[in-house]
Amino acid sequence: MQTVQKGFTLVELVVVIVILGILAATALPRFVDLTGDARESAVNGMAGGLRSAVALVQARYMATGDMTATTAAVVGGTVTVNAATGIPVGTALGIGAALQSTDGFAVDYTTATAVTFRPNNGGGATCQAAYNGTTGVVTATITGC
Repeated sequence: MQTVQKGFTLVELVVVIVILGILAATALPRFVDLTGDARESAVNGMAGGLRSAVALVQARYMATGDMTATTAAVVGGTVTVNAATGIPVGTALGIGAALQSTDGFAVDYTTATAVTFRPNNGGGATCQAAYNGTTGVVTATITGC
C-alpha cells in the first residue's frame, strides 16, 4: 500500500518562517531611513523649483523690455521684482508669488536676502533651501535631513 503525502510537515513550515525572518531582518535597515531621503529629495525639489521660478520670471521681465519696472506679470498674477534685473524679491509677493505653492514647507521671509524653505516634518538649518532675493541664488542644505 502506497501513501501519498499531502501538505507540508511542521519542520518544513518552521524552516520557511525562519528564512523569511532572516530576510526581513537584513532588509529592514535599508528601509528605516527613508524619511531622511524623502526630506533631502523634497529640499532638492524645492531648490529646483526656486531656480526655475527665478529663470521664468526673469525671462518674462526681460521680454517686456521695460528695465525700470518693479513687477512682472506671470500666469496666475504679478511678481514683485528687482528693477533692472527682474529677479524676484525675497518676499511673499516676490518669490512666494513666483512659486505659487509652498505646500509642505515652512517659509521664513524675515530676511529678504535669506528666505528659507524648510520641510514641515523635520526641516531645520541643516535641511532647507535658501533664496537670496537680491542675487537670485538658491542654496540647498541637506546635511541634516
